[in-house]
Amino acid sequence: MPDQADPTARVRQAASARDLPIEIRERPAASSLAEAAGLLGLEPRDIVKTLVVKRSDDTYLFALIPGDRAIAWPKLRAIVGVNKLQLPSPEHALAATGYERGTIVPIGSSTEWPIYADTDIAGRRIAMGAGAHGFSLFVDADDLISAYGATVADISQPVS
Repeated sequence: MPDQADPTARVRQAASARDLPIEIRERPAASSLAEAAGLLGLEPRDIVKTLVVKRSDDTYLFALIPGDRAIAWPKLRAIVGVNKLQLPSPEHALAATGYERGTIVPIGSSTEWPIYADTDIAGRRIAMGAGAHGFSLFVDADDLISAYGATVADISQPVS
């Protein structure tokens, strides 16, 4: 049951359980990546999208992609070793993670799906969803990758 006083409690508890240092900040809504980056004092590439990706066997994975880039589907399929991957509906993403689109983060997901992190996020402090609307989570990407045993690979491409 979510903590009404702190909608990010699930994320905080999951990070604490893995000794993963995070910072969560409340923030105003933004209508674009550029606006969100400006509000947070970051470059767009430092805001990482957590994308829930569905496999053909109805299991999922997380793809962590820099905000200024997009999933490179052929690269991700090759790394995962499958022929078909797709983005699920918002309802399926919620069912798979316990988080609504726009708040999804692997930390505290209702199911621990494998994590694939783009090489571009390694070695940087990043911002990402915090499990609730109106919040951003800040974490050192290398700490997140280590805490969750994420696979780091080239899985993104410039936004076309």
